[in-house]
Amino acid sequence: MGGPGRAGALCLLSSHSLPPCSVLWEEPISIPGGRSSVVLGAEISDRCSSRTAPTSEANGYIFVKIQGGFHEIRNSICDVVAVSRLLNATLVIPVLQPTTGNKGVSSDFKSFTYLYNEDQFIVALAKDISVVKALPKNIKAAKRRKEIPSFKVPYSASPDYYLEVVLPALKQYVVVELKVAEGGCLQAILPPQLEEYQRLRCRVAFHALLFRQEVQDLGMKMLRRLRVSGRPFLAYDAGMTLDTLAYHGCAELFQDIHTELIQRRRWWMIKHKLIRDKLSVDSMKRRLNGSCPLMPEEVGILLRAFGYSSDTIIYVSGGGLFGGQRIMIPFHGMFENAIDRTSISTVEELSSIYGHEESLLSDLPQQPLNKEEGLLEAWKTSGPRPRPLPPPPERPKYQSTGNDWWRWIANTNEKPEMTIMELRTNAHKLIWEAIDYFISVEADAFFPGFDQDGKGHPNLASMVMGHRLYLYAASKTFRPNREVVAKLFEETRSHLYEGNQTWRLLVREHLNRTALDGLNEASMNLKPLSFLSHPIPECSCLRQDRFEAASDGAAGSSKRLESRGLFGVTYSCPAWMETDISTVFEKEADTEEAGVFLSEQSFQWKNSQEIGGTEINGREDAQLEDEEDLEGGEG
Repeated sequence: MGGPGRAGALCLLSSHSLPPCSVLWEEPISIPGGRSSVVLGAEISDRCSSRTAPTSEANGYIFVKIQGGFHEIRNSICDVVAVSRLLNATLVIPVLQPTTGNKGVSSDFKSFTYLYNEDQFIVALAKDISVVKALPKNIKAAKRRKEIPSFKVPYSASPDYYLEVVLPALKQYVVVELKVAEGGCLQAILPPQLEEYQRLRCRVAFHALLFRQEVQDLGMKMLRRLRVSGRPFLAYDAGMTLDTLAYHGCAELFQDIHTELIQRRRWWMIKHKLIRDKLSVDSMKRRLNGSCPLMPEEVGILLRAFGYSSDTIIYVSGGGLFGGQRIMIPFHGMFENAIDRTSISTVEELSSIYGHEESLLSDLPQQPLNKEEGLLEAWKTSGPRPRPLPPPPERPKYQSTGNDWWRWIANTNEKPEMTIMELRTNAHKLIWEAIDYFISVEADAFFPGFDQDGKGHPNLASMVMGHRLYLYAASKTFRPNREVVAKLFEETRSHLYEGNQTWRLLVREHLNRTALDGLNEASMNLKPLSFLSHPIPECSCLRQDRFEAASDGAAGSSKRLESRGLFGVTYSCPAWMETDISTVFEKEADTEEAGVFLSEQSFQWKNSQEIGGTEINGREDAQLEDEEDLEGGEG
């Protein structure tokens, strides 16, 4: 399942050119049972104590409201931290709009803490910026009176925007409000002199932003259930949302009402100038040039051609799959062990992470009063004759989890006010996507069906690929070229499920080749839109260790050059990183021999943090025989 080993190790830097906070090593290991893999571990070191602490005389406070989905929120938080450092400002814990206000969300959590560990976030960034939980009372009163400047920050704004527009207002009013709604408020690729801010983004995303404990615990339980058989598993994210399909013009991939819904949504996006394109486009041409997501059926055929057996364990992430389970039928037919979060967790476990929420029975739709006896009674009691029959009762607005449902049910373009249940469900989606993200990062292999969202920006799958690249650069992460894949399918369209040996070899060759070539494409296409989709080389360095010293000099030099060419890494790691890591490799081998492919080191971003000399140790042994969990997973 692993890629080729490289002697030149990738060591991930966190900030400044001073001692790095995170190191990755890489070396092929022989696993009992014949499985050979490249294992990369990550550990946090307290060597970051020499970083310059934020000055006590900050220019003021930055109050941030963030709106969007999971990947947009995560990307925006990393950006606002970098902006706070750039402006030498104190950051107030960001407010996540989907979880605020009287929206039926549990009062057990504040906005930020509904998703992330607030205390961990503050402590982890203590040596970079000052973070506070709330504004001082006098400033909060001024904010309540709307006496502070507010900026609706443009997507991917330049550092000059903040220095020339926001900073003067910050110095004058001591506090500014930033509204971020596009999934990123700072340009992805910064000038060379601001490279330390890129490493700061890495530390925020991969070390400071930990999910709250309840979400982590449930994620760990689900991982243990996925690995209890002792077999590796693959995670698959389809990336097929209504907005994505409408934005990229992929309506004709579906039929009947689904095509109409996509076109209606596209019309709405054009009307609101979210798309500067025609309404009617050739979806087949879009598909052939790689602009549309791969259908689940196509992904299943690719995986089978690559060599995955029908009993492979596949975790399907993304609950907002447009078209529902109907389009997953072919995929389930090819892989009997394709499961999602609802298959490996109980309703009680999922409900427990929401906190205490009041019953909303009064929010349920009422039965329409259209019975014949009701109309007859109204006729008998309605004034003198002659008179017309009374009008039929008003049609109620039924709840729906689908988008734009009111357009074809209520025949109106005016979206009705969302019910408390719908608002609550939108907040819960953040938790669901957090669990999918958690498991996808730790999967033995990952396959993205699409890497862009409904705004043309990198989506959750692309951020998963960036996180996996940061933690384990040689992990099995497929990066298919959809244009090439579409042409491959056109060659065998008449017998998709019976591709000959030559066709299967072409598929395997393509997927193996793009596992590496895809890094270059991500660097060119995704990184300019989202730094977290490709956080190297800024957050990486090359290291020589005792394994490389023991290898042939010429061969080792060749591999180092290959690593530099592949990842673009030119930094040499500090001397203190030249450590003996044989014990780590032995522990990895022992763990896999026991049938568990869960690396404690790989969970450094979740379980063990050493910050400011204080160790936060939350490691748990992965139990193979967890009868209580198994019983819950089968419920």
